[in-house]
Amino acid sequence: MKIKRALLSVSDKTGIVELAKKLKEFRVEIISTGGTKKTLQNAGIEVIDISEITKNPEAFGGRMKTISFNIESALLYDREKNAEEAENLGIEPIDLVVCNLYPFEKVLNEGANFETLIENIDIGGPTMIRAAAKNFKFVSVLTQQSDYELFISELEAGRGAVSYQFRKVLMTKAFNHTADYDALIAQTMDAQIDKNSLRLAFEEGNTLRYGENSHQKAYFFKMKDAVNTFHDMKILHGKELSFNNILDISGAVNSVKDLKKTACAVIKHSNPCGLAQGNIQRTVLEQAWQGDPISAFGSIIAFNTSLSKETVEFFELTNKDKSKRKFIEVIIAPKIEKDALEYLQNHKNLRVIEYDVNKLPEYPDLRFINGTLLSQDIDNKLYEKLEVVTEQQIDTEQNKKLIEFGLNAIKNIKSNAIAIVREKEGNFHLMGMGAGQPNRLISTQLALSKAKEFIKQNYTGEAKEFENFYKEEIKNAVLISDAFFPFPDNVELAAEHGIKHIIQPGGSIKDNEVIETCNELEVSMILTGMRHFKH
Repeated sequence: MKIKRALLSVSDKTGIVELAKKLKEFRVEIISTGGTKKTLQNAGIEVIDISEITKNPEAFGGRMKTISFNIESALLYDREKNAEEAENLGIEPIDLVVCNLYPFEKVLNEGANFETLIENIDIGGPTMIRAAAKNFKFVSVLTQQSDYELFISELEAGRGAVSYQFRKVLMTKAFNHTADYDALIAQTMDAQIDKNSLRLAFEEGNTLRYGENSHQKAYFFKMKDAVNTFHDMKILHGKELSFNNILDISGAVNSVKDLKKTACAVIKHSNPCGLAQGNIQRTVLEQAWQGDPISAFGSIIAFNTSLSKETVEFFELTNKDKSKRKFIEVIIAPKIEKDALEYLQNHKNLRVIEYDVNKLPEYPDLRFINGTLLSQDIDNKLYEKLEVVTEQQIDTEQNKKLIEFGLNAIKNIKSNAIAIVREKEGNFHLMGMGAGQPNRLISTQLALSKAKEFIKQNYTGEAKEFENFYKEEIKNAVLISDAFFPFPDNVELAAEHGIKHIIQPGGSIKDNEVIETCNELEVSMILTGMRHFKH
């Protein structure tokens, strides 16, 4: 469709003069309104005032400008079916609408009062946009300044005409634009009467190979205007991501994003089965892997610092003995050094991803459940207090970094969660964890079992002496629970294994009984006053 007449009416004037000049090169007649008309005229561009088309003046402080039978008819009528009727009514077609709306979102974010918000609700703009979009078979509609350059390219390629397929793309953008605009207004107005509502827009939907299981369909969307999302990850190598990969990547990234120094998380089924923090990346990876080397098979691994070749050589991907090669599904870091990438490419299916885990945006935690939506703030705090409540003491200031490392681990493990952490040679690492058990005692048993396996990996002495070695090693560790102990049995089991320090939020009706048990068994206990359930 060749463009002969265009209606330009924009709130954001960015790029509008350049676009209008290009239209004039193709002898397009330009109709405009108010501030847009003034901007174009100041640039020396000939413009027809919209009142010449509507046959009415702008009125009511600008509330009435474009809404008219003549304007909407010029946009809406079918050029093939209604041409004769349009001619009889004196309607000349408008082939292009360029319109972005009153800046409702901008003034809202600036804290505008209610009256200002109302005045920034556009009425005529959405009407024009929707009319043009509905009649996209004959009319082009531009709602985003970012599309001007592409539109100009189309115009030049078509010698003043725009293709049907491009008009169709612009149509979808137009309807999304007005839908998002109205959704924000509706949500804002609901808030004015203390009514909570939430309208979200997602785009760029990709079809995944399948969902959690092969018989489930799955899709991956990006929230509109969101930044640094998982949708923006840069995949440098490997096959496409799966539904489960993305969930595990979330667990991996969240496990390292708040850690200091160099950190590494080894994730299996969304849980960190290995986690470490220190100064040397290769050492940190090795310690994280040792947290549960069996579960680490087929895991997702995340780093919070640039990934080096020295580190990734740990996976032995080129070892002639294939049994020595370590299989992982995904590796992710803020930057993958060139030689590290070249080495990782020895595994053809390994997904290698660059993503800045340190800039993870803090959007609300949303869960869609059977036609309902749960929304909550993210869990971004560690504790309210660090109160030692036992006769046996522990220096919370001296051990603060280890405590914070452990609490960061526990808030990323599925409940009921128990984590055992320690510091060794300046590094912090997760020795063992128990996750997702309906009985907290079972989680404690699992965490202790894994911690024992962790210690055994590095034991080179005689078998009969291992138990004594284990007790010496474990006494420097800290056991952390994501929620209170309902009974003293967890303390009794931990003490039996040699645990000397326990952290929990407190809040049980049996807190005193639990604390008394700690005193009897010479175990220190810190209460944090903050639970970290993760379901």
